[in-house]
Amino acid sequence: MPKKPFFTLAFFGWLAFITYSSLSSFAGIDTGSFDIPYGDKIVHFVFYFTAALLGVFFLWEQGQWSVKLSKTLVLMFFLTIAFGIIIEVFQYSFTNDREGDFFDALANSLGSICGIFVSNFVFSKRGFVKWIDGND
Repeated sequence: MPKKPFFTLAFFGWLAFITYSSLSSFAGIDTGSFDIPYGDKIVHFVFYFTAALLGVFFLWEQGQWSVKLSKTLVLMFFLTIAFGIIIEVFQYSFTNDREGDFFDALANSLGSICGIFVSNFVFSKRGFVKWIDGND
């Protein structure tokens, strides 16, 4: 019986959600007067923390690749950071009421880095899940 692709769907669904949320116009939507200092940067951090974590679990779920954990972490690190930078460039280039921001890209990158560190712990010898190839 084939494995259910939970993390595969979650990862690509999350990337689609980030893309939609980042490139859609929310002008005219009342967000209320609730203001959290640096709330925007916190959201960026959480989006990319989650993307990195789900990305590692996606590759874990695709176990037939037998990719080592260290290579997976490096790959997902670069992919999520590149995705965050590309989204910021798209915001700057292709939207009218959104703007790309260096500090958003920095928050994205910090979220990705933290997601990679948490993933490394989750799959470490002290962690909760065993990596597929057992060599890392």
